[in-house]
Amino acid sequence: MNPFRSDRREILRISALGLGAVVGSALPEAHATPHSTTPAVGHGLFDVRAYGAVGDGKAVDSPAINKAIEAAAAAGGGTVVFPAGTWLSFSIRLKSHVGLYLSQGATIVAADSPLPGSTTGYNGGTYDAAESNTPWEDYQDYGHNHWHNSLIWGEGITDISITGPGTIYGKGLSFGANRAARGNYPIYVAEQAGVGNKSIALKNCHNVLLRDFSILKGGHFGLLLTGVDNLTIDNLTIDTDRDGMDIDCCRNVHVSNCTVNSPWDDGICPKSSYALGYARATENVTITNCYVTGTYELGSVLDGTFKKFAPDSRGVGRTGRIKCGTESNGGFKNIAISNCVFDTCNGLALESEDGALCEDIAVSNITMRDIVSAPIFVRLGARLRGPKETTKVGTMRRILISNLTSYNCASRLCSILSGIPDYAIEDVKLDNIYQHSVGGASQDSLAIRPPEDESKYPDPGMFGAMPSQGFFLRHIRNLEFSHVEVAAASPDPRPSFYLTAVNRADFIAVTAPKGVAAFHLDNVTDLRILLSRAAKDTQLDSADNQTL
Repeated sequence: MNPFRSDRREILRISALGLGAVVGSALPEAHATPHSTTPAVGHGLFDVRAYGAVGDGKAVDSPAINKAIEAAAAAGGGTVVFPAGTWLSFSIRLKSHVGLYLSQGATIVAADSPLPGSTTGYNGGTYDAAESNTPWEDYQDYGHNHWHNSLIWGEGITDISITGPGTIYGKGLSFGANRAARGNYPIYVAEQAGVGNKSIALKNCHNVLLRDFSILKGGHFGLLLTGVDNLTIDNLTIDTDRDGMDIDCCRNVHVSNCTVNSPWDDGICPKSSYALGYARATENVTITNCYVTGTYELGSVLDGTFKKFAPDSRGVGRTGRIKCGTESNGGFKNIAISNCVFDTCNGLALESEDGALCEDIAVSNITMRDIVSAPIFVRLGARLRGPKETTKVGTMRRILISNLTSYNCASRLCSILSGIPDYAIEDVKLDNIYQHSVGGASQDSLAIRPPEDESKYPDPGMFGAMPSQGFFLRHIRNLEFSHVEVAAASPDPRPSFYLTAVNRADFIAVTAPKGVAAFHLDNVTDLRILLSRAAKDTQLDSADNQTL
């Protein structure tokens, strides 16, 4: 029998009959004597109160919660239920065949970590120690190397779930870096013993369901999922100060119906690091019907006020995007991103920097407003953070982006698709794209020649201001633009399409602002422009330092 189906039937029964009635009838002794040492169990449900949890936001409940999880595992599996209440906790350790159910009104709160110079946190407690990941720790940032130093974690387990309409509040978790404090939220040092820096961390797990709950202030990662296969993430709301969810070296993943507000870091972030000790691709992934943003004050998405940061707020990066990378050793294969909304954040990013084989990626039905950098950023680079003897430049090929609209993008950066010398991005098609920017660049911007910066940290701003108002295209082989329009609110002297070291490019039915050259061509071979308002029908075997 599939344990997921059994748990889901039980939760449906809970919803129909009322959680309190079902748990009460299943665990009469537990409710009569909430601190009983021999709590009753029934119908596969394990109420955390039956194991000593209080839920008043003052007592530390993680020892009782872990007892409930162990009891469920010993019984062959079951659902650990968190009724309405505030469950203050340090590390909660997941077990195979056990689900956590967060009832309406239930909040698991991360207890305060030890402050710098202290060995213990709230009431003398600590989070589980960050386990060693030697010798692989040099190949990705600190947070990607450790899982146990988290509020909720599991390793090497199978058939698990966290579901229900409750909330996980990472109040006492670290940002994962020693930086200036933001607002009322103190900064902890992630490397310090006893500090927790992730809401949920899973390593080498199978058959995982995460559904319906919310995360507020998730620490360095709301979700860090490494080597997790058969993973479903559905209907989560994450309102956080760093990454929303990192899906690292995972296979068979479905992310749907999620809202992520992450002004200072990435929202939904597939990665393929070297944290497992080998290069493992993230593959067979769908991300659909999601909303990512970097514009709202922390907590205001969860409480429904949607309070935007002031335009001049300092220290707000408004990152909030969907990005494949930066960690990219194993690659990204068979990735489909569809029906997603980007709002006042960075745009879509696809990156191979550490030897990743990025191929067969389809992006469709995307809307963007007020993008603060490049609407589309596709980068094949050579940071090569991996074992030197095996790490070499990867590939970026067979990428399709269609039905995308971007309105009111910042003008300094355009969309960027860039490989490096001798390593071209291959087989790229962009179809049915409308890209609008504020425009208004200076005449001096026509003279900009972006550096290669082969090994620099990959982000759209790495090249500085761009010489194009639409698309900067460099080191690409086999490129097709069809029904693509570039528009600007204010006149902009830059061309809409800037091509450098591009071989075999077709532009069909493309549109660009009038009054300025639409194309700038450097070291371009085998170019065709057809049925376009941007330029007359043209076929060139080669072009260098030429405008059209």
